[in-house]
Amino acid sequence: MHLHAAENRDQTEASLARHGVTPVEVLHRTGILDTDVLIAHGTGIVDGDLPLLERAEGRTAVATAPRGYLRFAWPHTTPVRALRDIGVPVGLATDGAASNNSLDVWEAMALTSLIQKSSEGDPRWLTSRQALHHATLQSARAVGLGDSVGRIAPGRRADLVLVDLTGPHTQPVHDLAATLVHSARAADVRTTIVDGRVLMRDRELLTIDVPGVVAELGERLPALVDRSHGRRIQEYDLRPHGRYGGRDRK
Repeated sequence: MHLHAAENRDQTEASLARHGVTPVEVLHRTGILDTDVLIAHGTGIVDGDLPLLERAEGRTAVATAPRGYLRFAWPHTTPVRALRDIGVPVGLATDGAASNNSLDVWEAMALTSLIQKSSEGDPRWLTSRQALHHATLQSARAVGLGDSVGRIAPGRRADLVLVDLTGPHTQPVHDLAATLVHSARAADVRTTIVDGRVLMRDRELLTIDVPGVVAELGERLPALVDRSHGRRIQEYDLRPHGRYGGRDRK
């Protein structure tokens, strides 16, 4: 199950004000934490939620999408360190295009490392190797694929990317992990292999007709951005805090 819960601190405070419990407590009381659940964002997870998450009988994980939090000026981020300490996997995400124009998971990896350093006040956390761990094995565990993908090993699916580190922005390579996280970019990925199938070779997409997709988007875009009806696509309850949802903002 994938859902939004404790998405931000305002949501948690609103739940406490109305119901006397946090969103994570609601998941516990309703038995959702006894199933396999992936919580989106979790920037509103508070210290009192951690024991509930630690004792959860199901496979509980959290997905963090840091660029959106910066865009919405949320004062808190996903408590990656606290979740890691209790054994809850934290995978990397981009969220949707409404909050993240680039949809660049490589950028999410670098931002997660930098934002965690700032939020924890500790330059030694999150290290580059830890960031890579969250981008690979932790993300695989978060979606229930920890036994088949996330690392290069016999018996695992062949999920691989080949990264070109010959560009001037990646030189010199003193520490491979630091270079991958803080110097390399998504555009440096030359080849992508998923479950043994080559999807991109030497930066050429092999399974998507890019010009065709762009042309179709151009045809559909006027209807997608039409606001002549004068209504929002989605309404959000902003009571009692001004940043409860925030998805209806640009």
